Amino acid sequence: MTSTHRRRLRSAILASLLLSSAAFSNEADATSSQDDASANLATAEASYRVVPEEYRLDGVVEAINRTTVSAQTSGQVEEILYDVDDFVEKGDVIARLRDTEHRARLAQAAADLRSASAQLEQSRDEYARIEGLYKQKNVSESSMDQAKADLESAEARLESAQANLEQAKEQLEYTQIRAPYSGIVIRRHVELGEVASPGSAIMSGISLEELRVIIDVPQSAIPAVRERGEIKIHLPNGEITEPSRITVFPFADLGSNTFKVRADLQTNTEGLFPGMFVKTAIVTGDKEELTIPSSAVVYRSEVTGAYVVSDDGRIHLRKIRIGSSLDGEIVVLAGLSSGEQVALDPIAAGVALKRQAEANRQDRQDG
Repeated sequence: MTSTHRRRLRSAILASLLLSSAAFSNEADATSSQDDASANLATAEASYRVVPEEYRLDGVVEAINRTTVSAQTSGQVEEILYDVDDFVEKGDVIARLRDTEHRARLAQAAADLRSASAQLEQSRDEYARIEGLYKQKNVSESSMDQAKADLESAEARLESAQANLEQAKEQLEYTQIRAPYSGIVIRRHVELGEVASPGSAIMSGISLEELRVIIDVPQSAIPAVRERGEIKIHLPNGEITEPSRITVFPFADLGSNTFKVRADLQTNTEGLFPGMFVKTAIVTGDKEELTIPSSAVVYRSEVTGAYVVSDDGRIHLRKIRIGSSLDGEIVVLAGLSSGEQVALDPIAAGVALKRQAEANRQDRQDG
């Protein structure tokens, strides 16, 4: 082998070593970049846990206090103080009837009471006089009996006059029609000048303080409602509440074979109005589901996903399908396997994924 050949061989070997070193260096740099990108990410493991098995149904909100206030005495409508959509405090006067006749009856009843009181005093004096004479044998027994009867009759007239006075006062009070509870007026049934009689509808109203949800439950789910008594109400603001009381009607609808279930809500539940539809979940049992922390779920427009961190430090945005949420955990129906690690901070994971992609692109350019 000539010296020229030996020089060429040494050059080829040296070039090969340099290329191998560069390739190893690039691979190490890429691995280092991936490790650096995921090193500071907090992760959690997707794992199975026991969660309630739920039966989802729609429910309708209704007011517990829904009342039509009616007149309790007769009279012409003289004043209407509230209208539809007005809020009324409990005990407020919502309408007034003309009370001229009722005041006259009250004055007559008061006069009758005074007359009955005077007659009773007179009867008592007469009874005392006759009783004294009777003891002295100066009057007959029949006179004594008549005085006693007159006294009892006067006492009865006084009691009747007192009752008539109370009735007149009550009838006068009925001319001022009051709200039985605080609520909102939903309908007005009378106009000014109309003559109202006992039983005539004046106004209808509802109270938003106490609401309940009516659910038509299939007969297959009724045993779970009776035994477990667990129903979750999903509010419009995303919160979940549980009813304070559950009532199951003891008969099924003949057309649908469903039982009506009434779930009373907590007092002053915000965001709900009568007539609204709400989602309800009836707990029928327990089951194992794959879950991840709620903070690990990423929402991108219509796509739901999670940043998955592999064993070698690589980060991937994985599309997943989620189910119900429970105590800070979300059920994963598809897209993840048990044991996989997900990033708890999606923002930091997104930044790390971008750095990882830039490092990979630079490696390809250098290669």
